[in-house]
Amino acid sequence: MDNKYPEISFDNTEFAFEYKSDKDLKKAHFLFTMMGKPWLVKIGTRLAPWAINMGLPVKGMIRNTIFSQFCGGESLEKTVGVAQMLARYNVKIILDYGVEGKEGEANFDQASDVFIKVIDYAATQPNIPFMSVKVTGFARHALLEKIDSMMKAGEGNLNNRFEKALYDLGPEERSEWDRIHQRVNRVCAAAAAKSIGVSIDAEETWIQDPVDMLTILMMEKYNKEKPIVYNTLQHYRHDRLKFLEDSYNAAVARNFILGSKLVRGAYMERERRRAAEKGYPSPIQPDKESTDRDFNAGVKFCIDHIDRVALVVASHNEYSNFYATQLLMEKGLPLSHPYVHWSQLYGMSDNITFNLAHAGCSVSKYLPFGPIKDVIPYLMRRAQENTSVKGQTGRELGLIDRELKRRKL
Repeated sequence: MDNKYPEISFDNTEFAFEYKSDKDLKKAHFLFTMMGKPWLVKIGTRLAPWAINMGLPVKGMIRNTIFSQFCGGESLEKTVGVAQMLARYNVKIILDYGVEGKEGEANFDQASDVFIKVIDYAATQPNIPFMSVKVTGFARHALLEKIDSMMKAGEGNLNNRFEKALYDLGPEERSEWDRIHQRVNRVCAAAAAKSIGVSIDAEETWIQDPVDMLTILMMEKYNKEKPIVYNTLQHYRHDRLKFLEDSYNAAVARNFILGSKLVRGAYMERERRRAAEKGYPSPIQPDKESTDRDFNAGVKFCIDHIDRVALVVASHNEYSNFYATQLLMEKGLPLSHPYVHWSQLYGMSDNITFNLAHAGCSVSKYLPFGPIKDVIPYLMRRAQENTSVKGQTGRELGLIDRELKRRKL
C-alpha cells in the first residue's frame, strides 16, 4: 500500500457527528440511554404497537423520538430533507419502503407500485444509488414456505429443486407464483431502465430458497452489463459462504454480474427457536466468531473476484468495514471502486458511515420510510437490537459522550 490513500479512523467523532446540532446530539444521547435499559425496551415494544392499534395519541411522541432517529419520514416526499442533509457529507441513501406484513393481492400490487415510485424518485436524486425490497411485500408467506419446503426436500442444485417445486404446484398456486414473478420483474425492469440498484432483502430460512432463486433469475436478466439486482446473504447462517461461492459460479456459467449485499443477519433468535420446536438442525452459526469469520471471508471473496462481483458491505462491525478498505488498498484499487459500496442503518454507527465518506468511499445510510403505524415492526426491531446486540448501545453512547465533551457540552 502507498500513501495515496487517506487514513481512516472510526474514532473520529468530529466527522461522525458533524451533521448533528448540539440539540440533536443530546437527543440521540437520551434515546440510546433509554434503549440501554432492557426493562424499558421490553415494556415499550409491547405498549407502542398496542397504543397505535388502539388509536391512542402516541404518534407525536414516537415521531419525535425513535422514528426520527431511525426513519426518513412518513412518506417518500418527507425523506427529501434527510437525503439532502446526508448528501452534504458525501453520504448516499438506500431507500426502503418500511411497511411489513400486509398480505393480499391488492396489497402486493400496491407495494410494487410504491417500489416503482421509489425508483422513479431515486433516479431524480444524485445520492440514491439503491432501493431495498422484500419479496414478502409481493408474495403470500404461506406460498413461499410451501415452495421452500418442497425445494429443501428435493435433490440437485438450487435451480433444479426450484423447477421441480414449481412443477408440483397446483394450477392456482402456479398462477399465484407467476404473479409474484411478474411483480418482482416489473420492479427490476424499472430499476434497470433508471440505473437504480435493487437490493432484495433476506428472509427467514424457511422461505429463503425461492427468494434466492427468484433473485438469481433477476440478476441473470438485468445484471448483464452492470450490477442492478443484489441478493442479501445473512452470514449468521453457516451455509452462506458456500452459497456465495455457488452464486459466483452460477454468475460465471450464466454470464451475469453477481450483486451481493453481505450482512450478519436479523432473525437469529426466531431461527433457533423454530429449529428447536420442529426438531431440525439449527441453520445458525455455533458462535459469533464463526459469523465474523465467514462474513470477512465473504468480503474477501467478493473483492478477490471484483471483475464479476459487486459488493455491498452492510455492517456495523468496525473491523469488517475497515477490512474491505484494506483489501482494496492492497490491490491498488480506489476506495471509490464502482463495484464496492458500504452501508449502515440510519441512526446507527455514524462513526463508520461518515468517516468512510470522508475518506472517499461510496457509503450510504439504509433509510426506511412509511406511516408510523406501518413501520412500527421495524422500529421495535431497532429498539430490541440496540438492547440485545452486545455492546451496540454502549458503543453509540460512548462515541456521543466523547463528542459532547469535545464540544464542551
